[in-house]
Amino acid sequence: MTTRSGSASYDGLGKDGKGHVSTQSGVLFDTQYGFNSRFEEGAGTNPEELIAAAHASCFTMALSFALAGAGFTDGKLETTAKVTIDKDGDGFTITKSALDLKASVAGISPEQFETIALDAKQNCPVSKVLNAEVTLTHSLNA
Repeated sequence: MTTRSGSASYDGLGKDGKGHVSTQSGVLFDTQYGFNSRFEEGAGTNPEELIAAAHASCFTMALSFALAGAGFTDGKLETTAKVTIDKDGDGFTITKSALDLKASVAGISPEQFETIALDAKQNCPVSKVLNAEVTLTHSLNA
């Protein structure tokens, strides 16, 4: 069993507060986040951007392994995830993660590709943890 960690701090409260987020690997170390980077166009990152990156990378890796398991050996996968946060009463809810996949896989039919891609979308660990609509659009250059 693997466990990974991340940490966050927030100095001050509300819009005036300033946050910092770090990851166990050190890829993020005291990276700035706050109201401006989350709801406006301020410097730093935000939770939705990090979830989008996690979802895109998890799905892409799951699909890569599924394609390899189906006997395919040559290809390229590029995924963008767009995570939507909407107002929900007095708070906010992440309502959607839209995956957009561009793929090139030698020797695969569009039907087989779609079957494998949809299974990867449903079964990647990040898709499973999100309690939001998870969509997938894709294009295949075979």
